[in-house]
Amino acid sequence: MDQIRETTTFLQSKGFVNPEIGVILGTGLGTNFISQIEIEKELAYADIPNFPIATVEFHSGKLVYGKIYGKQIIAMQGRFHYYEGYNMQQVTFPVRVMKMLGIKQLLISNAGGSMNTDWQKGDLMLLDDHISLQNSNPLVGPNLDELGPRFPDMSQPYDTAMNRLLEEIAAEKQINLRKGVYVAVTGPNLETRAEYRFLRRIGADVVGMSTVPEVIVANHMNLPCCAISVLTDDCDPDNLHPVSIEDIIAVAGKAEAKLTELYVELIKRL
Repeated sequence: MDQIRETTTFLQSKGFVNPEIGVILGTGLGTNFISQIEIEKELAYADIPNFPIATVEFHSGKLVYGKIYGKQIIAMQGRFHYYEGYNMQQVTFPVRVMKMLGIKQLLISNAGGSMNTDWQKGDLMLLDDHISLQNSNPLVGPNLDELGPRFPDMSQPYDTAMNRLLEEIAAEKQINLRKGVYVAVTGPNLETRAEYRFLRRIGADVVGMSTVPEVIVANHMNLPCCAISVLTDDCDPDNLHPVSIEDIIAVAGKAEAKLTELYVELIKRL
């Protein structure tokens, strides 16, 4: 709590005051969305006390503050992952800070591999639920009682009102928005054919290495959140081909415009 307070006070002193909506931009995503913000302030993570440093080369690693449709936004251009060597408390630390700064909703994005063979690479999926197979949890250890309960409910981890709005917006704009279950694994390697079969059989549509820790912490703090995955590669174990991170980034970049359109319109309507 002392670190959360210290970082919150520091950011307020730098002009990051009273944000309404927080945004976490995932792998290969961010440039298009950031261009929609009337930027007032930005800070590199390296210049923020207690913040981890983004070690993944395609994550910009800065906090951006400004307006979209008159709403005050704070956006993470680049997130942290468990596979980078950070613990779960470090991975989710920025979500705690954004909540303390005052955000009322959290919008999350990620790049994920699609195991649903009815879907196409480049599609977007709205997260309706998730499965965590990561081998830790951000709530392990002493509970931060002033932020949330020891045993938070997770029966509806993604906000139904925001999800409904996103589906309405997608229909209006004729954007093909799938809906399904995301499974979080530790990474950083991609999965084997047997692992894809297993993940599909336990009910997952998309696999990734992020998002779930942030969602757990948001629910712990009673912070409504939504999340969208960009489907960057096909994970059909019967027709599996090697994929490079460069391919994943390229697909995410092409799909980002649709994601930005959805989230900018959602912000307008919140």
